[in-house]
Formats: sequence, C-alpha cells, structure tokens
Amino acid sequence: MDKRLIAERFARARGTYSHEARVQQQVAEKMLQLLTERASPLFRRIVEFGCGTGSYSRLLLHKLQPESLLLNDLCPEMKECLTDLLPQDTVRFIPGDAEALDFPEKTDLITSCSTLQWFNDPKEFFARCHRFLSEDGYLAFSTFGTENMREIRTLTGHGLDYLPIKALKELLAPHFETVYAEEEIVSLPFSTPLQVLQHLKETGVTGTEKKVWTRGRLQTFCNSYTEQFRREDGNVTLTYHPIYIVTRRKKIKIYK
Repeated sequence: MDKRLIAERFARARGTYSHEARVQQQVAEKMLQLLTERASPLFRRIVEFGCGTGSYSRLLLHKLQPESLLLNDLCPEMKECLTDLLPQDTVRFIPGDAEALDFPEKTDLITSCSTLQWFNDPKEFFARCHRFLSEDGYLAFSTFGTENMREIRTLTGHGLDYLPIKALKELLAPHFETVYAEEEIVSLPFSTPLQVLQHLKETGVTGTEKKVWTRGRLQTFCNSYTEQFRREDGNVTLTYHPIYIVTRRKKIKIYK
C-alpha cells in the first residue's frame, strides 16, 4: 500500500465524499445498529480509526454518547470536515496511520467503517487492538470483501487484495471472540461508465491506481464496461461487498 498516495486521493475527495459515498453511509448506519443490538450499550471510551469526513463519527457521538471519542484518520486534512465535532470536550482528532499509532489503553470500543481494506497487516493490527482495549472491550468494523468493485478489477486487472469474511475471522480468532459477522452484495446503477469513474474519484477510492487515463484507454474501458456490465434497463453496475464484524476481546489466560 502506498499510504502517501491513498492519503492524497482521499484528501482531494473530502469535499465530495459525503455526498457521493452512498453505500458507505448506509454501511455506517448499519454498523451503528449492529453495535447497539449485538454489543454492550455502554462505551465510555471510543476510538474510531479511518474517520474520514465524520459520517460514522457523528452517529457514534449522538447515539452512544461516550465520555471520550478519539477520531483518527490517515489524512490530516480531514480535520477540516470535523469542525462541528471538535469543539466538544469529548472529541479529539489525531492524524496518522492507524497501523502505527498507539491508541489509549482501556478503550471500550475500537471501531471503523470502510477502512480496514487499506491496511497492510490486519493480523498485527488486531493484536495491537487487543492490547489497547479494556478487559470487556469490543472491536467492531466494516470492510469490503472479494467481490468489491469486481467490474473495475475485471477490466483493469487492478484493485485491492480484499480478504474474505472467513479469513478475517481467522485473523481475529487468537485475540477476539466473534459476536456477529455478516456480508452482503450491493449493486449501484450508473448511466455510463464515465459516471462510475467520477463516482470513484469523488469518493477517493482510486488510491492505488497509478496508470494514466489516456483517451484511448478511457474509450476502451468504457466500451468494455458497457459490453460486460450493462443491465436490461441500459444502466451499468458497480458492485460493493460490505462485511460487518463485531467482536469481543478475549481474556488473557494466565497459567500457573
């Protein structure tokens, strides 16, 4: 992962992300619902990594009303999108790579929406989260599975290495008990392939694409996209594959 390039793309899209990221907003709302239904209702100290423009952050703050909410994002520029949250005494923002940051110890909930797929080493990150959580703390997150944006991968041969839900549960198992896990497929319609590309640009998720879009490449892409992924109503599709996981920290066994 080129974290510098990822941060640059998301920073550039921060003004359009909230409007364009329809699936990500739905995912955030469902993630909050799962937290209230499947986890402890009392989270005094919450850390959200990959907070972005704060859509999920606002839901966490208003619904769970924690004593402290630490927001983190790879892009320092995201602080500009959180001006309505940061004046509150309970909310702080720390920029940086969540894979390298130390979160406060005895945190009750570490959570995130639509971020983990950008990480280099989820296994190590899960182990570190176990260390930062309170004895009965929760790690709850959404990410994306192997079918995510399959249209783009099919046509460009390029995309993230998404982990299947089974692999995520296996990586979590040494440190966490899985309370709930679910996946779903969401198909978004667009009038043209160009609208698909504009959607990706405005949500910042082109963070690993380095090839230049020449006129010829663009035309070939659009023709192939229409040919392979056009629906009966004339629209083309873009596939999202959200995964939702809620886990509880395992207690460390001490053998005497």
